[in-house]
Amino acid sequence: MRLTAQPLTAGTNFFDSSGGITEATKYFVRPTIDGIEGNASKAVNVWRKGYLEFPIRLAEGYRAGDCSIADLDGDGQYEIVLHQVKNPKDNSHTGITGSPILDAYEFDGTHLWRIDLGVNIREGEHYTQFMVYDLDGDGKAEIACKTADGTIDGKGTVIGDATVDYRNHDVKSRRFGRILDGPEFFTIFCGESGAALKTVDYVPSRDPIDGWGGIGGNGGNDSYGNRCDRFLACVAYLDGQLPSVVMCRGVYGRIVMAAWDWRDSELTQRWVFDSGISSPPFDDASEYSGMGGHSLSVADVDADGRDEIVYQAMVVDDDGKGLYSTGLRHGDAMHISDMYPERPGLEVFTVQENEEATVRFRTPGAAMRDAATGELLWSHSPGVDVGAGLAADIDPRHPGFEAWGGPGGLRNASGESVGRAPRNTGYAIWWDGDLLRELIGRGGRVTKWDWEAEQERPIFNAAGRGAPRGPNLMGDIIGDWREEIIMASPDGQSLRVYTTSFPTEHRLYTLMQDPQYRLSIAWQNVVYNKPPHTSFFLGHDMAAPPIPAIHIVGE
Repeated sequence: MRLTAQPLTAGTNFFDSSGGITEATKYFVRPTIDGIEGNASKAVNVWRKGYLEFPIRLAEGYRAGDCSIADLDGDGQYEIVLHQVKNPKDNSHTGITGSPILDAYEFDGTHLWRIDLGVNIREGEHYTQFMVYDLDGDGKAEIACKTADGTIDGKGTVIGDATVDYRNHDVKSRRFGRILDGPEFFTIFCGESGAALKTVDYVPSRDPIDGWGGIGGNGGNDSYGNRCDRFLACVAYLDGQLPSVVMCRGVYGRIVMAAWDWRDSELTQRWVFDSGISSPPFDDASEYSGMGGHSLSVADVDADGRDEIVYQAMVVDDDGKGLYSTGLRHGDAMHISDMYPERPGLEVFTVQENEEATVRFRTPGAAMRDAATGELLWSHSPGVDVGAGLAADIDPRHPGFEAWGGPGGLRNASGESVGRAPRNTGYAIWWDGDLLRELIGRGGRVTKWDWEAEQERPIFNAAGRGAPRGPNLMGDIIGDWREEIIMASPDGQSLRVYTTSFPTEHRLYTLMQDPQYRLSIAWQNVVYNKPPHTSFFLGHDMAAPPIPAIHIVGE
C-alpha cells in the first residue's frame, strides 16, 4: 500500500498513522528522479520496541566493550565488531586481566568469527586499539591490531608460540600483571573470516621501558610499564587515494607513529614518526614530546587532499613529518571540526592537564586553535588542570560551536563566557531533528540543552550498559544523518541499536560519506572514546554541505 501521495522532499522521515502496524509490517522506498519513479529499496521491518536487538555470545566473565562497524564481507551492509572485556586495567594499576576478544556479528545477530588476542595482550582502554576498515579498497574491511604469542585468529590458527606466558606474576611487584617481555606483533585480519592475513613486528618496541617519560601529564617517568604501553591507532588517507593504518605508542613523553599500507596482500611500512627519547628533567626533549592525549583524530587540516594525524597538542603531516606542535602538552579531550563557519578551515578544541611538576608551565587549561597552523584563537585558565571538555553547536544565539570545559562555563567563538555550561562533557549527538547537537550521558540518557534555563533536559533514555565512558558506539549508522546509539542491554546479554523517532525537516546526505566523519567512527574505540565530527559545519543556520566524492569499488 502506497503511504504517500507525493514524493517526500523535506526530511528523511515519515510518520505512519495508518494503524495496524505489526512485527511483520514491512516498508520500502522508491526514489523519484525528474518525476520518474525508480525501483523499490530492500524491504525493512518495524522496530516495535524502538530499537534493534540481537544476542551476543559473551565468554565467561566478560562484558561488551567498544564496537566498530564496517562492511566485512562485501555485501554492501555494515557488520559489527565487538570488543569483549574482562577485568580491564588502567596502565597505572597492577593486576592480571582477561584476554581481549574480538567478535564479529551481522546486525541480525549472526555470529561470524572470534579472535582471541591471548594472555600476552593486556586488557584496558590504553592497550587494545582495533581498526576496522577497508584498507585495500576491495570492498571488504580488514581488522588491524596489536597481537602477541598466543593470539588465536578467527579460523583457530595460533600466532606465534601458544605455550608462553609473559605476564608478570609477582604480586609484590609494580609490574604485576603487566607484559613487558616477549615479542610484540602487528596483524592484519580478514574481515570476512577473521583469519590472520599478515603478521609483522610491532613498531616501535617497548624498549627502553623507562624511555617514554616527558613533560606531559605530571612530567614524570617510570620503569614499570605505565608510560611505555599507552597505545592509540587510526586510519588515514595519507596519499589521498587509499587508506593507511597508523599504530601509535606514547602520549606523556616519547611519541611514535608507524604508518602501514595493506596492498595486494602485502603489508609495507610507509613511514615512522618518532619524537625521540629524553631524560628527566626533559630539557632536551623534542617539541613534539609530551604532546599526546587520550584520544586522536584524523583530518585534512591543510586542505591538500591528504590526511593529517591530529594528536592532541600536535599534528603529524601526511608524509610522517611534524606539521606543528602547539606546546600545549597532554590532555584528556580533543575535538576538531569546522566549528566557526565564518573563518576558513578547521578548528581544534583541547583541554590540558596541569598537575604536580607541570603546573609551572602555566599551560592553558583549555584552548581553541586553528587546525592548519596551530595558532591559538583563544585560551583560558593557565595552570589549571582541566580533565574534560566538549565542543558542539548547542545554542542558536551564538554563531558556530560552543565549547566548555574548566572554569568560565559556556564559551562562544571568541572564547567569551556566555553562561552556564552543561555538566555533560562526554558525547554530543544529532538526535532530535534540528541542526543543534544533543548530549549523551554515560548511562545512555540523551539531553537537550535549554539555553534559556541553562540546563539539560532529558529527551530520551537508551537504557543499557555502555562502554566505560559512554555508548559502545555512536554514529550515523542507518544513514539519515541523525546518529544512532549502540549499547548493551541492561542484562548485558545482547546489543541494542537505538535510533531517533523525532521527525526532521532537514535533508542531508549520510554523514558516513564525509571522510573525516567516517574515519572518526574507525578511531572512536581508541582509549577515551570521543564523538565523531564532520569536516564541515553542521549546525544552526548552516550552509549546504559540500557534495562528497563517493568512491565506487570496481569503477
